[in-house]
Amino acid sequence: MKKTELKKFKQTLEERRDALVKQSASMSEPLYALKEEDLLDEVDLASTESDQNMNIRLRDRERILLKKINKALSKIEAGDYGVCEECGEDIGTRRLEARPVTDLCIRCKEEQERVERSFAEDD
Repeated sequence: MKKTELKKFKQTLEERRDALVKQSASMSEPLYALKEEDLLDEVDLASTESDQNMNIRLRDRERILLKKINKALSKIEAGDYGVCEECGEDIGTRRLEARPVTDLCIRCKEEQERVERSFAEDD
């Protein structure tokens, strides 16, 4: 991979990481806080619980994405970025542009999804 491409991916990943960290820091409302007025009505309580569950899922997804970003940045520093962890082949630039945190080439990712689907069909 060219140094200019690598630099571009590093910048993209750092910007995304910084945005996630900033967004996380700006959330002032505690995750599990219940307001007294929400406890007065069962519908309000159910709505509040639903909102909290959604927030928990979103924060979890952001945490996972942050881990993937940090892993990709570490790979850039180590010189391993853009190499498929499964087959060792180069990951295409177009795939990295679409998903800079990916660690599998398109062929290996498709195979992984095919295997996952076959397990899901067995249920």
